[in-house]
Amino acid sequence: MNAITVQQLTVVYDKQPALEDVSFHVPKGSLTGILGPNGAGKSTLIKAMLHLIPRKFGHVNVFGKPYTEQKHLIGYVPQRREVDWDFPTNALDVVLMGRYRQIGFFKRAKKEEISWAKQCLEKVGMLAYANRQISQLSGGQQQRVFLARALAQNASIYFMDEPFAGVDAQTEKAIIQLMKEWKKEGKTVLVVHHDLQTVEDYFDHVLLLNKKPIQYGETQRVFNLNNLEQTYGGKISFLEKSPVLIQGGE
Repeated sequence: MNAITVQQLTVVYDKQPALEDVSFHVPKGSLTGILGPNGAGKSTLIKAMLHLIPRKFGHVNVFGKPYTEQKHLIGYVPQRREVDWDFPTNALDVVLMGRYRQIGFFKRAKKEEISWAKQCLEKVGMLAYANRQISQLSGGQQQRVFLARALAQNASIYFMDEPFAGVDAQTEKAIIQLMKEWKKEGKTVLVVHHDLQTVEDYFDHVLLLNKKPIQYGETQRVFNLNNLEQTYGGKISFLEKSPVLIQGGE
């Protein structure tokens, strides 16, 4: 079964197309990387899929039903730069926000919910920082807190917007380990990604995007020199079998 089906998704900003006629399907239990140059609409795509921004046209189904009926199955890790890290809250409270459907708005978390949130922090190596204000955390620590919040949601599908951007090597390793654990559990993960050299190690499916879908499918079939040059509009050089953009695109 496909976890997600996107049909003819189109987004327009100031009469200029940001995304045009994007259609693809994501198999259940897959790790999918969304790749493309700056301005290609990668973040716009997942935000439109999640109804966070308006779209001109298109449909998104989750396990065969409209997104609006299935959004309780979705977890979302936004770009770190989009979060107000000066908001006066600590790491534990951020993780508990991932349990709001179980706790309810304006209600105090029960002991079992707090215990679950602490387990999620422990899994990403952040339990010792549970009472630390998020503004006092490093970039990698902040990202780990948001991973813990995603864990707390216990979702079936996760959207992650550039989770590896600006984090240390240890945090990147923790993120990819968590993604692969989700895959083993049959969960589905979509990731906006920019590092071409790690794509083949991280993802089994790839969407190459430049406002329009260039190619989509299994990584071993889609992730090749010709498709990358079409996507990035520049020359790609392979160094030690890893692609590196040397001109154009990003």
